[in-house]
Amino acid sequence: MRCVKQPSTLPALIHIMRHVSPFAPKEEATVMRHCLLLTALLSVIVQLNGCAAFRDYDQEMQQTTDQLMMGNVDGALYLIEWNNPWESKDLLYYFEKGAVLSVGNLLPESQMAWRSADQMIVQREDAVSSAPMKFLGQLGRELGVMLVNDKLQRYNGYDYEKVMLTTQMALNQLSVDDFEGARTDIKKTHEREALIARERERQYEEVEEQAKAQGIKVQYKDLRGYPVTLLDAPSVIELKNGYQSAFSHYLAGFTYEALGERDLAAPGYRQAIELRPNVPFLEQALRDLDKPPAKADESDVLIVVQSGLAPARASVKVLIPVQLNENLVIEAPISFPVMVPDTVTPFFDSIKVDARKRPLNLINSVTDMATRTLRDDMPDIIGSARFRANLDAVAQADYNSQNPTKASLVVTRKDPLEEADTRTWRTLPDKTLVARLRLKKGNHTINVPNSTGTLTVRIDRDHQVINLRAFGDRLFIIGTAYVASTEPAPGLK
Repeated sequence: MRCVKQPSTLPALIHIMRHVSPFAPKEEATVMRHCLLLTALLSVIVQLNGCAAFRDYDQEMQQTTDQLMMGNVDGALYLIEWNNPWESKDLLYYFEKGAVLSVGNLLPESQMAWRSADQMIVQREDAVSSAPMKFLGQLGRELGVMLVNDKLQRYNGYDYEKVMLTTQMALNQLSVDDFEGARTDIKKTHEREALIARERERQYEEVEEQAKAQGIKVQYKDLRGYPVTLLDAPSVIELKNGYQSAFSHYLAGFTYEALGERDLAAPGYRQAIELRPNVPFLEQALRDLDKPPAKADESDVLIVVQSGLAPARASVKVLIPVQLNENLVIEAPISFPVMVPDTVTPFFDSIKVDARKRPLNLINSVTDMATRTLRDDMPDIIGSARFRANLDAVAQADYNSQNPTKASLVVTRKDPLEEADTRTWRTLPDKTLVARLRLKKGNHTINVPNSTGTLTVRIDRDHQVINLRAFGDRLFIIGTAYVASTEPAPGLK
């Protein structure tokens, strides 16, 4: 992927401003001066973020994940570097690289990449409280989103990605029996959730106020042709929000329990139950806190199986009607994002440990989290979409008046930049399934459906985490528990 030369946005914006402006000539001159100033700033934004607007991120990641499906971690890493040639890397680069390195069991390198991502997020979180930075961010957002495209914005990550980042970092630590290191990342997860909750509350209030001021009454259910049923799926609506994960809090409970801090483990399990109620597996963990610990020759083992990929974001066109006067309505095709779940990895709900079938409990779905996030973001997305639709409709009305024989009630101008932002963390695992067992210390075998061969793991601690990653028909084991066989089974690494 190489960034192409950006076309000038100045002529197009001047054209829009001429046709949109409702002012008298003298007033229009003043308005145009302000518009040209904003245009100059927008041009800077385009130059700085232009690659994001022209790259096909979904196609890039499809090629990368294809390599993972074939078990070629080195090939996936090569493509990530190839598609990110610029010196200053973005947040997604570190997200994806850390995930692929983790699959390849290169955990120190994975943690280094994810630490870089975490540092970028922290810096941006700190900037929220800065009034000048906040103003510039809002101005850039209004220019980039309303006048051109979401993809002109710097990628800041979705809330669920930020929370799952520190969760995956903790899981990396637990895979090498570093419970103290995992404790640090778990604490970050809790702090980040609290910060997101405060910011979300403020954001919702602002969006609601803007909608009332502008008289916007359109909801996502009113968008003709948009797959509303995906946003209204029961598994999506049942979520408390789009960024808190029952798995994150269950993992916190298990970690604190392993460290002998049962007073901290209980809140973790309770929070997991609150986020995913009526799951006996989660409720059992809270009850078992009062039970005696494992015997000296036994281990309390948490088997974590993460399967599939986070959903892709696609762009769909929806016609937005714009009422220009009592007798004239022009429809503008405006792009909206939609989630596309991964269907390559078959679902399974059990594993075999020492040839005995054990149930797996689904306690997290990134697809549901991402869809819930999109559902919650739709009022803001609709507000920006209506702004762009109004501009396009006014321009079309002007064109109709000048070309009556070619008049149309649907905007005919094709805008190559009218596309929803499809960037998202694709190598993030989708489903997280867990089983918790008391096992004798020593070697044990594990078989996972859809994958051929048998894994052998070494259990040698009082509390231990077995971290498995499934793509398609391939299974990867992450961490130090794996006991290599003399003849590796096909499909395993």
